Amino acid sequence: MRERVVRILLVILGVPALVIGVWAAFAPRSFYEDFPGFGQLWVRPDGPFNEHLVRDVGELNLALAFITLAAVVWCSPLLVRLVAGAWLVEGIPHLVYHLRHLDPLASDAKVSSITGLAIVPLIAVVLLVTANDLAESRATIPPSRSL
Repeated sequence: MRERVVRILLVILGVPALVIGVWAAFAPRSFYEDFPGFGQLWVRPDGPFNEHLVRDVGELNLALAFITLAAVVWCSPLLVRLVAGAWLVEGIPHLVYHLRHLDPLASDAKVSSITGLAIVPLIAVVLLVTANDLAESRATIPPSRSL
């Protein structure tokens, strides 16, 4: 059960990072103009377009998606801890930046963007705790014997 929860949380982090990464890395102008979609604009109000910066954000999201989705496959406690730590390193400063720079956003975008950003470090902390539980539960299960 713990492993299933860990995998689900990793997918919740990894799939959006993959979508954001592909969008920003391969269609940076569209990402700048339209992210996150659904009539909301979160990037364009924050400053002028910089293709290099948008592509870098996309590529870094692809790197996070890659290691996060690899953790879904292998789901070792150490890998889950490392992935959670990486998301904390990215997620906390990202959230703090946006909390300090809300003025350019519309009211509904303020709420939705901060909610979305706050979920990332929250999930990362849950993954850290759950990875510890996962390691402890695996330590109490005797290894299978081959015949």
